[in-house]
Order: sequence, then C-alpha cells, then structure tokens
Amino acid sequence: MSTLQKILDHKLIAIIRGANPEDTLNIVRSLYEGGIRVVEITMNSPKALSAIEMVADTFGKEMAVGAGTVLDPESARSALLAGAQFILSPTLKAETIRMTKRYGAVSIPAAYTPTEILEGYEQGGDIIKVFPATTLGPKFIKDMGGPLPQIPLLPTGGVGLNNIKDYLAAGAAGLGIGSSLVNTKEEITEEYLVRLTEKAKQFTLAAKN
Repeated sequence: MSTLQKILDHKLIAIIRGANPEDTLNIVRSLYEGGIRVVEITMNSPKALSAIEMVADTFGKEMAVGAGTVLDPESARSALLAGAQFILSPTLKAETIRMTKRYGAVSIPAAYTPTEILEGYEQGGDIIKVFPATTLGPKFIKDMGGPLPQIPLLPTGGVGLNNIKDYLAAGAAGLGIGSSLVNTKEEITEEYLVRLTEKAKQFTLAAKN
C-alpha cells in the first residue's frame, strides 16, 4: 500500500511534537498498539531527524512516518533522507512541495483560504492541510467540498474526540491529531503509555464509525 493510500485509508495522523528522542519509540509503539498507522514527528522536536530514522528503521512498512513543521526544501530533503515518507508544512511553499515530489514522497502543504488550497494542489500537494482548523471548523471543510471537491483536505489544529465525526462527515480526507492524543508535556511513564494506547483506540474507533 502506498503512503498516500495508507493516510487516506487510516485517516488519522498522530502528531508527535517535542518528545525526547528516547521516548519517541515507546510513544509510537503505544500508538501502533492502539491502531494508529501514520505518525508525524515535527522538525522542531529534539533530534527530530534521529527520531524519524529510528521509527522508520524499527517499524518499516508497518507505520508510515513523516516529518511535520517543515518550513523549507532543505529541511524536507534532510527528513526524506532520514526516512520520512511524507512532508507536512504549516505553510504553503512551492519549493518545499517540489523537493518532496522530487524524492517521490507525499506532500501535505498547509492552506487557510480557498485560493491557498487550490494553489497548494496545483503546485503538487497530494493532500492539503487546513490549518489552523480550530478557527475554521467542520463547516469550512463542507463548504470547500462544493467548489473544490477534487482536493483532499486534512484539518489540523483543535481536532479531538469531540469533533472527529463532524470533520469526517463534512468531507475531510483525514485529520491531523496533536496534543489531544499525544501530549508530550506530560511525563512519559509506563502509565502514560498505557493510557496513550487506550486513547489511540478511541480515536481509531471514532474515525471508523
């Protein structure tokens, strides 16, 4: 299964931001046990490239790993060489999209308006991240389905168990899930990891129903 297909099938991208590299594998393992199959490690995390490489080497095809908060083509290239299979950005930058596509990876640039959504798609974005979705909500996703039904949208920011179904019902192709799933500000203990697996199961179930 291609990375793009895996994202579209599983719908959820778990965002790991700011985790210590030594905790990352345990976090990803707990997410995997809870049914998550796509994770994003943000580039502003400590030793992000090492973390991406570790996850890619350990999980292989079982877990699609990508780099998030990618601001420029140089960072995208570094992440791809470390093993990232997809690149997410909080902004729209044509050079970053081109670099990602040059390496045959999935490009997910961010947009906030209909104009940016279309531009990101025309530049080669496979999925367009709608960010921050917190202020736009599911209705915006539904409204975009009228004029731009061909463009897969990935709302990110403020997505939680309380609104997953609303976003998917509105036509979202997938969802970026941040601290409502993986909160790295908490201490990463055995108890935390058990709770994380349970939470991942709840998210996975909500995305299926």
